[in-house]
Amino acid sequence: MENIIIISGKVRYSITLDPSTWIFDDRRLDLTTYFTREEETDNTIEEYTKAVSKHWDREIMEGAVFPPTLKTEKKFEKEKVLTGTFGMLFKPFLQNSEPEADAAFLIIKTKDGELELPLKEADGLILKFSDNGKPLTADGPVHVYFGDGSNVKHPIKNVTEFIVK
Repeated sequence: MENIIIISGKVRYSITLDPSTWIFDDRRLDLTTYFTREEETDNTIEEYTKAVSKHWDREIMEGAVFPPTLKTEKKFEKEKVLTGTFGMLFKPFLQNSEPEADAAFLIIKTKDGELELPLKEADGLILKFSDNGKPLTADGPVHVYFGDGSNVKHPIKNVTEFIVK
């Protein structure tokens, strides 16, 4: 039961979260690159042209290269799951709990205390559940990051419950 987190309070449905099952979820985020990605530019046509030119040049020099087989893609995905650092967006879980109209805050309850956030900010939260392929057993089951990455070095740890207030 230590790995289970509950969303409760001013919600229509109390939800029980089990982060140990999220490794199989396609919505997981790769946190090794999530906070370091650069903003996308509007030069999509230029980028497309460069990519096509590079591919064309390679085919002229080396000949056509066939895409990898599905077998190698599955192997790569399995390795990534076993060694990756992953998180999940909190927003879908919060939406499924259906907060009441007068709910304004989210309380993140931890073993060390509580942190209160405006409910609008809670949509951007990311719940880290895996570090280098291992579940967060020592100070988990999840670490909470703000969507802007402002607390990447000091995430909220030892989370036990989310209470909508």
